[in-house]
Amino acid sequence: MNAPSDLLAVLVDADNVPPSRIGAVLAEVARFGTASVKRVYGDWTTAQLGSWKTAASEHVIQPMQQFAHTKGKNSTDSALIIEAMDLLYTGRFQGFCIVSSDSDFTRLASRIREEGITVYGFGERKTPTSFRNACDQFTYLDVLGVTTGEAAPTAPTLERAAVSSPQDDERLIEGLRSSVSTASSEDGWANLASVGQLLRKWQPEFDSRNWGYAKLSELVRATGQFTVEPMATGHRVRTVAGSQ
Repeated sequence: MNAPSDLLAVLVDADNVPPSRIGAVLAEVARFGTASVKRVYGDWTTAQLGSWKTAASEHVIQPMQQFAHTKGKNSTDSALIIEAMDLLYTGRFQGFCIVSSDSDFTRLASRIREEGITVYGFGERKTPTSFRNACDQFTYLDVLGVTTGEAAPTAPTLERAAVSSPQDDERLIEGLRSSVSTASSEDGWANLASVGQLLRKWQPEFDSRNWGYAKLSELVRATGQFTVEPMATGHRVRTVAGSQ
């Protein structure tokens, strides 16, 4: 995770994000740094953005007007992309938060990362794989605010049908085993934070909250395949002997 002092630009596609989720998005953004720029793009002359006006005012997000000059053409996306590049060239920001479920921002995310700048994506489950994978980290809107004990989201995770529990998710367990093996020392123990970082590189949308767990340590324990122990700072993990 980046230092809290990092400056972030938060760019929101109002056509693809429900205003009811923006508060949770900004709370998540605060974990990564300071949102020094917050802008939301859309055609504010249309009735469908009426509820966004209240949300933008409440969360002090600057509405950016973009008229839909041609039916069927998303000029809002173009406006967001152009302004994102303008902000990138200022060299002020350590991270960009792109809030949308639209694949049109795939190349934008890739281009920003080419400059060594971190890209955080936020969107719905329908977000195409291309955009999710173009981000350093992608978070589904429906997991924001999930706490331990809540039901896991019913939407698919990691491009598969939803599973009833972590024990049944073979892809999750395979990824954990691989990450633990890569991060482990000679005694077989791995720092859990390092395992989490490897998992995020494996799948940018990896998030323990996708399975209904607020913390990675809780998710790993729930698989029944690993031993997790607390340390002075954080946790360590190793594969249970004999687990397949």
